[in-house]
Amino acid sequence: MKKSHIIAIILLAIAAAIIFSTGEEASEYVDFATAKEMAKNGKTNNIHVVGTLPKDAQGNILGMKYQPTVNPNYFEFELIDEKGLKETAYFFNPKPADLDKSEKVVIIGGYQKGKFIVSEVLLKCPSKYEETEVK
Repeated sequence: MKKSHIIAIILLAIAAAIIFSTGEEASEYVDFATAKEMAKNGKTNNIHVVGTLPKDAQGNILGMKYQPTVNPNYFEFELIDEKGLKETAYFFNPKPADLDKSEKVVIIGGYQKGKFIVSEVLLKCPSKYEETEVK
């Protein structure tokens, strides 16, 4: 075999190793039931759950507990996933500023001791995506 063929094979093997190693760290978008199953199998972080915040008839968000004067780094809230399952999420950081205005919420985290512990909250605010007429 030529040296160039050997080098090409080595480079392909290195590329395959990199792809496989990063693929295991990739996150997944799942519902709460699937996230619980994943936790039973040992995956307890980097899981994305998409959902909406529960609201009453007037549009007020329900199920949020945040007392910044007591503990500014503890925020507890309910989220309804895309299959309709409601779960409490625990976020050990301040409440995101525009959470009340968001249309959809993506939480990243995983189940630990039966609770969904959130490491990051991503928001989709409808005002960012509404068309406005320019005069």
